[in-house]
Amino acid sequence: MTDIKTDNEQIALVTGASGGIGKSIAQALARTGRFVYLNFHSNREKAAETLEEIIRNGGNGALLEFDVTSQEESEQAIEKIIKEKGKIDILVNNAGIRNDMLMVRMKKENWQTVLDTNLTSFFNVTRLAVKNMLSKRFGRIINISSTSGQTGQAGQVNYSASKAGLIGATKALAREIAKRNITVNAVAPGFIETEMIDGLPVKEIAETIPAGRLGKPEEVAAAVVFLCSKDAGYITGQVIGINGGVL
Repeated sequence: MTDIKTDNEQIALVTGASGGIGKSIAQALARTGRFVYLNFHSNREKAAETLEEIIRNGGNGALLEFDVTSQEESEQAIEKIIKEKGKIDILVNNAGIRNDMLMVRMKKENWQTVLDTNLTSFFNVTRLAVKNMLSKRFGRIINISSTSGQTGQAGQVNYSASKAGLIGATKALAREIAKRNITVNAVAPGFIETEMIDGLPVKEIAETIPAGRLGKPEEVAAAVVFLCSKDAGYITGQVIGINGGVL
């Protein structure tokens, strides 16, 4: 995909942008001329390094620290963006965690922490952003789900539930706001080369993937950039799988 500057600067927020898939998405959006707010919660150093790379490569953006599991902090962050830029055009709900274990060993906090970070954060961050998009009659919302949310995965009852819930929320919200030129889609990565797969048997996993390899964060980012484009204006309520043929 050729990087093309947009006619009017669009404002994007990427949650969980300090590393992995979020980092690649933030960089890709910046390359296409968007001003990108990079959300982080604890890892300021990594987020700052990503922003420095963006600026060094001719892009523009800013750091935005807040906890996506907090409704108050999330709403304050959206208000800050709107106050500074007057709008929010693109929202990528990427923040997510894993806490894998068998259901019989899972404690309430293991369940709740994953649901709060991966699913409830969607509500916390998106609600006020949608209000602004409705008033501007434009918006692109992309939620980062997972193949685990489509098929289920042993040892990931909490994670699979959160990612499946995100797909349901994507489809429902898409129906609510489609007439206002706002699209809502989900991207469902399979096994991607990030810190999220640390501790997993990568070689064995690769052998089960029809493509014969793990995906790269840049390949997920490319799909997100497309869904933000004018060419994707008639695509909404969809789940785009990036999984090398696993599903």
